[in-house]
Amino acid sequence: MQLELVSLDGIKYKEDAYAITLPTASGEITVMPGHEPLLSLLAPGAIVIRKHKKDADTSLEHYATFGGVLEITSQKVRVLVDEATHGDEINVAEAEKAHAAAVELRKSATTKVELDKAQSLIDRHAVRIHVANLRRRHRAHRR
Repeated sequence: MQLELVSLDGIKYKEDAYAITLPTASGEITVMPGHEPLLSLLAPGAIVIRKHKKDADTSLEHYATFGGVLEITSQKVRVLVDEATHGDEINVAEAEKAHAAAVELRKSATTKVELDKAQSLIDRHAVRIHVANLRRRHRAHRR
C-alpha cells in the first residue's frame, strides 16, 4: 500500500509500505494491506514504517509527529501533519536540553496560556527524545 506523509515542509515520505504504526487520538494502531477505510485525528507520537513484510526491526523508519489527520483508503494511507521529523534528524542532546527548558518554563508559568504552551513544548520534545532513542536502539542492534 502507498504511504504519503506530508508536513508543512512538504512530502516527508511517499513510498509503498507493508505496515505503518500510528498514534491516533484513540490509541496506537497498525495499518496493513487490506485495512478498513478510516479517518482519524493523530496524537503526538511516533510513526513507525515497515517497508517490507520480512524487514528486520533494525530497518524500520521512525518519525516524530505532533498531531494531524490520518486517512486510510483501500490503496493509500495519507498522513497530514504540521511537523514530521525523521529519527535520524533528531539530536538527542538538543532535544533533552529543550525538554528541560520547557519543564522550567512550565514551572514559571503564571497563566493558563503559558502553562498550555509549556506543556505542549514538553510533549513535543518528549516525542522527539522517544523517537531518537528508538533509532539509536535499532542502530545499536545492527552492529
